[in-house]
Amino acid sequence: METLDIKRGNFDKIEGKKLQELMVEVFGNCEKDGDWLYSNYGAMKPIRVKVLSKSEMSFEITTVRIPEDQVLDTMKKRNIFLETATGFTSKQRLKRLKDKAKKGTL
Repeated sequence: METLDIKRGNFDKIEGKKLQELMVEVFGNCEKDGDWLYSNYGAMKPIRVKVLSKSEMSFEITTVRIPEDQVLDTMKKRNIFLETATGFTSKQRLKRLKDKAKKGTL
């Protein structure tokens, strides 16, 4: 499970039912169970997402084996979803995680 930062001002894009709508748009499906949203796509089965606060969200995936030609598409969808939900690109998310690891706040 990853705890990802949400860029300041980006919470409006995922507030209320907007996160669920984003998951349907990107992954094609989404189910709600309490505070958690569940989806499946490609090698990611299941995808679990929960907004913790205006500045953090929890993201958890379990991966399964899939044909090599589907791996790239799966990773693209993951990055599209996370970039839209958090407001940070994959490089920015990695940099923030490295900074947290250096500070010991992970």
